[in-house]
Amino acid sequence: MSNTEAGSTRWIGGAWRVFAFTFLSTLLSFAVALLLSILGTVVYSLIERVAPNLVFAYRRIAFPIAVSVGTVVLIVSALVEIRNYRRWKILAAIERTALDH
Repeated sequence: MSNTEAGSTRWIGGAWRVFAFTFLSTLLSFAVALLLSILGTVVYSLIERVAPNLVFAYRRIAFPIAVSVGTVVLIVSALVEIRNYRRWKILAAIERTALDH
C-alpha cells in the first residue's frame, strides 16, 4: 500500500471514529438528560400538585442538552483526530528518515 493510500485510509477511519463517538455520546447524554428531566418534572408536579408535563422535559430540557453535548463532542473529537493524524504523519516521516540512514 502506498503512502497516500494509507493516509486517506487513516482519514476515513478518523472521520468514522469522530462521527461514531459523537453519535454515541449524544445518544447517551440525551438518555441521561431525559431521565433526570423526567424525574425532576415528576418531583415538581408532586410538590405543586399539578399534572406532570413530560413534553416539556423532552423538548425544553433533554433535547437542547443533547444537541449541546453533541456539538461539543464533535468539535473536540475532530480536533483530537486531527492532532493524532498530524502526529502520525510526523512519526512516519521520522521513521522513513531513520530507515534511510
